[in-house]
Amino acid sequence: MARYARGRIALTSFAVLATALGVVPGAQAAPVAPAAAAAADPVPTTGRGIELSGGLLHTVEQAPTGRPYITQRQVTADASEVGAPAYMSYVGEYADGSHLKAVPCDAGSCIRLKGAGNGRYGVVAVDGWGKETLQVWITKNSLHIDDVTSGSVELVDLTGSYYVMNAGSPATQYVDGWLTYRSSNVRMTRSATAAGVWGTRLWTASSATGALTALDIVQKKVVETVATGAPCVIKEVRAVGRWVYWNCGPSGAAGVWDRTAGKSVAVPSGPALVGDGYLVRHDRTAGKLMLSDFHTGAVAPPRPVADLPAGNTADQRGLTWAVDKFGGDIAYLDAGHAAHVVPSGVPTQPLEKISADQDDAYLDLKDSSGGQVWSSAWQLSKPATWTFTVKDGSGQPVRTMKGGGGTEADLVWDGRTDTGAYTYSGTHTWSLTATAREGSGTYTVKGTIGVSGGRQGFHDQAYHSYGDLLTFNSNGTLTQHFGQQGGVFSGKSSGAGWPAGSVAIPFADTGSDRCAELLVRMPAGELRRYSGRCGGAYTPSSSHASLGTGWQQYDVMTSTGDLNGDARPDLVTRQKSTGDVYFHAGAAGGKFAARVRIGSALGKYARMTGVGDITGDGRADLLAHDRNGGLWRYDGLGTGRFAGRALVASDWGRSYNVVVGVGDITGDGRPDLVERDTSGRLFRNNGNGKGAFSSRTQIATGWHVYKGIF
Repeated sequence: MARYARGRIALTSFAVLATALGVVPGAQAAPVAPAAAAAADPVPTTGRGIELSGGLLHTVEQAPTGRPYITQRQVTADASEVGAPAYMSYVGEYADGSHLKAVPCDAGSCIRLKGAGNGRYGVVAVDGWGKETLQVWITKNSLHIDDVTSGSVELVDLTGSYYVMNAGSPATQYVDGWLTYRSSNVRMTRSATAAGVWGTRLWTASSATGALTALDIVQKKVVETVATGAPCVIKEVRAVGRWVYWNCGPSGAAGVWDRTAGKSVAVPSGPALVGDGYLVRHDRTAGKLMLSDFHTGAVAPPRPVADLPAGNTADQRGLTWAVDKFGGDIAYLDAGHAAHVVPSGVPTQPLEKISADQDDAYLDLKDSSGGQVWSSAWQLSKPATWTFTVKDGSGQPVRTMKGGGGTEADLVWDGRTDTGAYTYSGTHTWSLTATAREGSGTYTVKGTIGVSGGRQGFHDQAYHSYGDLLTFNSNGTLTQHFGQQGGVFSGKSSGAGWPAGSVAIPFADTGSDRCAELLVRMPAGELRRYSGRCGGAYTPSSSHASLGTGWQQYDVMTSTGDLNGDARPDLVTRQKSTGDVYFHAGAAGGKFAARVRIGSALGKYARMTGVGDITGDGRADLLAHDRNGGLWRYDGLGTGRFAGRALVASDWGRSYNVVVGVGDITGDGRPDLVERDTSGRLFRNNGNGKGAFSSRTQIATGWHVYKGIF
């Protein structure tokens, strides 16, 4: 038995073989039927096999080229419409003699295939030397090939990402699977026995009479053991959520283990397929498909659901008829090989998740290894529609994605908002809500994603969106103090060599690298724009551009964020000699437009600081602290100007000698305020998002050593 590396492959070698035949494996061809055909208008097929899973009908049909393909058609939840075909894998023989394994049937030869419920399906392929391998087709152009090759391979069952197969003689059983976005190691090898897969749970007959065990495929351990009451060592197992079908052989006893009620109910014997709450068998004597409804926990008398001639093949499951275990429909081929889909009429169990391929709780949008997306997939018990929503730290939705129709919620978030911009760095929450297409049930799951490498938050110089503080000490060291969730500062980055009298102005990203720039006014009045370092240390020689001289005339220089709504960061200054306040609009290339006076004689304020949007209206605001301790708010108008002042607090912080609009350091998405008093204590006031702040909380001492805090 040869072994090769397993995994997903593209159709390269297959395409070469197909070219010699004039076909393109997996290529989409023109449909042979209208875009949507009513169920009452049967779908013509070659009669060489049929499968129904997750609302997808698989048959073998002739493409317009005349070549046979496995086709995939979407079926509506009520079976009233069957969609146009997508031509998937080629069924004929390739130039080297390789082909899909076929079995004898009334149509001559049929392809046995099993649907995974999420659009994938498994078949057995035979190479030019007669060796067989399992292929699981993921899309029209990619497939997973198991590394076992043998003279005999049987796909026992397949659900979502996990499968069980038998190979060799005597047969060895292999359990395996793969995840869409992450690697997995679930391979198990064991003696062949009756088995069925539902999500990550493998139901297996044990050597004891009537006993079944459930093995968690991921954990590789038994998680459930049941005594079904079967009078034999069970010969066949099929699992569908609440229900586990068993039988004692083609003519022996059969039943369904009800996991909710903890008991077995007897069902008619003979080759059967189980759906959600019902069982179908082919009564060849009557020439009908008979349905036994057991969704209530008791078995109703069998009733016919379709006419199906006896034919010459004893077991025609997957050849002339099939049952969708992920929904309520039944498919069959009539005497003319036309495919029909009929509803079972049996209520399904509520929607549930049966497996998940969920990503980590961290997304680095600057990950150079190519992992700049958050990708996850959930396998559901039946077709559903879903909505995925991401919210930022303030609880505001930044991205909404919708999908559905099938049994899998498969999504990739690239860290961008609905407008196409990168989201801000910081903790985000996400939720997925799936709603069944038919019947009842809603599945909801939630989580968090820590985003880094996104847009910088207000006053954020590091790699996350929390606000940071910058300090100068008497030794000429510029230190960044990194804000942390919880409203404190932890971690530092320092650069030495700065001349006395330097003033730092934390700014924002003026380019496209999502690292906030830093403005520094040098003692002689030159204003420099230092390229953002995302938390790296700044020294005077770090990469920078000069924005001109004469800036020593201002005793207030503060960034408010975007003040005029053009998506560029702006600057507000106050002239020392007059108290006049000016607006410097951000311009292309990280420069500033000519200043515009927006206020006069405001020298009465001891301190003024930009604070970002503290009122929740999406516009940048300004705070002013007067010499009597009053705190005033100037609401941004979005035009580069401010409304008249509003009192936030009176007799507020007479001992404060520093007031900084530090941005969000509590992780609630609302800008906060930090102050230092004359004794060197550092305080935080939490923003309430409505233009005011909570009472102060002391967060540090000893900050009197800093000559400047920005």
